[in-house]
Amino acid sequence: MYIPTFEDMKAAHERVKPHIHRTPVLTSSYLDELTGAQLFFKCENFQKAAAFKVRGACNAVFGLSDADAAKGVCTHSSGNHALSLSYAAGRRGIPCNVVMPRTAPQAKKDAVRGYGGKITECEPSTSSREAVFAEVQAATGGDFVHPYNDPRVIAGQGTCSRELLEQVQADHGGGLDMVVAPIGGGGMISGTCLTLSNIAPEVQIIAAEPEQADDACRSFKAGHIIADDAPDTVADGLKVPLKELTWHFVSNHVTDILTASEDEIIDAMKLIWKRMKIVMEASSAVPLATVLKNKDRFAGKRVGIIVTGGNVDLDLLPWLK
Repeated sequence: MYIPTFEDMKAAHERVKPHIHRTPVLTSSYLDELTGAQLFFKCENFQKAAAFKVRGACNAVFGLSDADAAKGVCTHSSGNHALSLSYAAGRRGIPCNVVMPRTAPQAKKDAVRGYGGKITECEPSTSSREAVFAEVQAATGGDFVHPYNDPRVIAGQGTCSRELLEQVQADHGGGLDMVVAPIGGGGMISGTCLTLSNIAPEVQIIAAEPEQADDACRSFKAGHIIADDAPDTVADGLKVPLKELTWHFVSNHVTDILTASEDEIIDAMKLIWKRMKIVMEASSAVPLATVLKNKDRFAGKRVGIIVTGGNVDLDLLPWLK
């Protein structure tokens, strides 16, 4: 198992720069007052493909040799990695095949097809998507870019927290005490660990997870991976389990994993839409939900929050159900 290094992250940052946005860091005096903390939102919902995952996808795709790239790429994903890989492959002009749960948001399926990706649907479980993916890869021969258990992907995701720290230091007069990001399979958290453990080891890394898909939290407490096959949560991007590579970073560098209920996630999502006027998906609201739930833990701290994506089906907003 190759573990990506800080040098890999720096190389990834140079590789992906032409293909991504340096997304803004926004603040809210209302949310600061509500939580008792200073919150700095790294808005990857404004990223290309409206998700942080385009960082890792671009690093993988543009790191391929011409010979390997000619075969195309393939993956399985609940949505944001699928559309991000489709975006990256389209930029390079190569094929992209993705396996997605039939229950994935229509907005994400539409985005995949809009970027030129080809979708094969599966049942909404880890076992089904991996089985269907094995068939797709065998048929296409494309390079497998795993949504998170891939050194190239983790190195790419690590560029986000590098930018966050640089922007907060340059524009807001200081560093951070903590960074909070959602956790599903652990790609973003692993990239955050990779970067911050090298440039700001004093910063605590907090992972945020839905109560109804809390396998990472249970794994963290047990000291080994516990994998749920098909959890049910409004945070559709956080249903997948940790894998060996992401577990390495989580077990070595994450300070804690906090959870939030479905109602708490929806309330936090609605609050950000209302107060900050930005569109974020439910998975992205989990960090704020955990901060609101654990105010004493964050009070008086400078806290970076990674808003991971903004691909939302506007006809199926969770508070309208």
